[in-house]
Amino acid sequence: MVKQFEVYLLNLDELPSKDAKNTRPAVVISPDEINRNVESAIVAPIASTNAKYPTRVAIEFLNSPRFVILDQIQTVDSARLVKKIGNLEQVSKDEVTARLIEMFS
Repeated sequence: MVKQFEVYLLNLDELPSKDAKNTRPAVVISPDEINRNVESAIVAPIASTNAKYPTRVAIEFLNSPRFVILDQIQTVDSARLVKKIGNLEQVSKDEVTARLIEMFS
Protein backbone atom coordinates (compact mmCIF):
# COMPACT_ATOMS: atom_id res chain seq x y z
CA MET A 1 0.00 0.00 0.00
CA VAL A 2 1.22 3.48 -0.85
CA LYS A 3 1.11 6.14 1.86
CA GLN A 4 0.42 9.85 1.79
CA PHE A 5 3.53 11.96 1.13
CA GLU A 6 5.61 9.08 -0.20
CA VAL A 7 7.40 9.86 -3.46
CA TYR A 8 7.33 7.34 -6.31
CA LEU A 9 8.47 7.09 -9.86
CA LEU A 10 5.23 7.30 -11.84
CA ASN A 11 5.06 5.20 -15.01
CA LEU A 12 3.78 7.43 -17.82
CA ASP A 13 3.93 4.76 -20.54
CA GLU A 14 0.70 4.23 -22.47
CA LEU A 15 0.43 0.70 -21.10
CA PRO A 16 1.78 0.13 -17.58
CA SER A 17 4.42 -2.56 -17.25
CA LYS A 18 7.20 -3.49 -14.84
CA ASP A 19 9.74 -2.26 -17.39
CA ALA A 20 8.76 1.43 -17.38
CA LYS A 21 10.52 3.57 -19.96
CA ASN A 22 8.93 6.96 -19.25
CA THR A 23 8.82 7.87 -15.56
CA ARG A 24 8.50 11.01 -13.49
CA PRO A 25 8.66 11.54 -9.73
CA ALA A 26 5.30 12.16 -8.06
CA VAL A 27 4.16 12.58 -4.47
CA VAL A 28 1.08 10.75 -3.19
CA ILE A 29 -1.38 13.32 -1.81
CA SER A 30 -4.42 11.09 -1.31
CA PRO A 31 -5.19 10.28 2.35
CA ASP A 32 -4.12 6.88 3.68
CA GLU A 33 -7.76 5.85 4.16
CA ILE A 34 -8.27 6.12 0.40
CA ASN A 35 -4.93 4.47 -0.33
CA ARG A 36 -5.90 1.45 1.85
CA ASN A 37 -9.30 0.92 0.24
CA VAL A 38 -8.93 1.59 -3.49
CA GLU A 39 -6.35 0.57 -6.07
CA SER A 40 -5.61 4.11 -7.17
CA ALA A 41 -3.87 7.11 -5.66
CA ILE A 42 -4.05 10.86 -6.12
CA VAL A 43 -0.60 12.20 -7.00
CA ALA A 44 1.10 15.46 -7.85
CA PRO A 45 4.17 15.52 -10.10
CA ILE A 46 7.51 16.81 -8.86
CA ALA A 47 9.67 18.94 -11.16
CA SER A 48 13.03 20.67 -10.98
CA THR A 49 11.82 23.82 -12.74
CA ASN A 50 9.60 26.48 -11.24
CA ALA A 51 7.02 28.37 -13.28
CA LYS A 52 6.32 30.68 -10.27
CA TYR A 53 2.65 29.77 -9.94
CA PRO A 54 1.00 29.90 -6.51
CA THR A 55 0.14 26.21 -6.95
CA ARG A 56 3.82 25.20 -6.96
CA VAL A 57 5.32 24.25 -3.60
CA ALA A 58 9.09 24.50 -3.22
CA ILE A 59 10.67 21.47 -1.52
CA GLU A 60 14.11 19.98 -0.99
CA PHE A 61 14.20 16.43 -2.39
CA LEU A 62 17.16 14.21 -3.23
CA ASN A 63 19.50 17.02 -2.17
CA SER A 64 18.10 19.41 -4.80
CA PRO A 65 15.45 22.12 -4.96
CA ARG A 66 12.25 20.74 -6.51
CA PHE A 67 8.63 21.78 -6.86
CA VAL A 68 5.40 19.90 -6.18
CA ILE A 69 3.04 20.86 -9.01
CA LEU A 70 -0.39 20.97 -7.39
CA ASP A 71 -2.11 22.36 -10.51
CA GLN A 72 -1.43 19.00 -12.20
CA ILE A 73 -2.82 16.55 -9.65
CA GLN A 74 -4.25 13.35 -11.08
CA THR A 75 -5.63 9.99 -10.02
CA VAL A 76 -3.57 7.04 -11.21
CA ASP A 77 -3.76 3.30 -10.84
CA SER A 78 -1.43 2.22 -8.04
CA ALA A 79 0.26 -0.17 -10.50
CA ARG A 80 1.75 2.92 -12.19
CA LEU A 81 3.72 3.76 -9.03
CA VAL A 82 6.72 1.64 -9.92
CA LYS A 83 9.36 2.48 -7.31
CA LYS A 84 9.35 4.36 -4.02
CA ILE A 85 12.19 6.88 -4.02
CA GLY A 86 11.57 8.72 -0.76
CA ASN A 87 9.26 10.71 1.50
CA LEU A 88 8.58 14.40 1.90
CA GLU A 89 10.05 16.03 4.99
CA GLN A 90 7.59 17.30 7.62
CA VAL A 91 7.98 20.95 6.62
CA SER A 92 7.18 20.04 2.99
CA LYS A 93 4.18 17.96 4.09
CA ASP A 94 2.86 20.96 6.02
CA GLU A 95 3.35 23.31 3.06
CA VAL A 96 1.66 20.96 0.58
CA THR A 97 -1.27 20.42 2.95
CA ALA A 98 -1.69 24.16 3.54
CA ARG A 99 -1.62 24.88 -0.19
CA LEU A 100 -4.20 22.15 -0.90
CA ILE A 101 -6.50 23.59 1.78
CA GLU A 102 -6.08 27.04 0.26
CA MET A 103 -6.82 25.70 -3.24
CA PHE A 104 -9.97 23.77 -2.31
CA SER A 105 -11.57 25.93 0.38
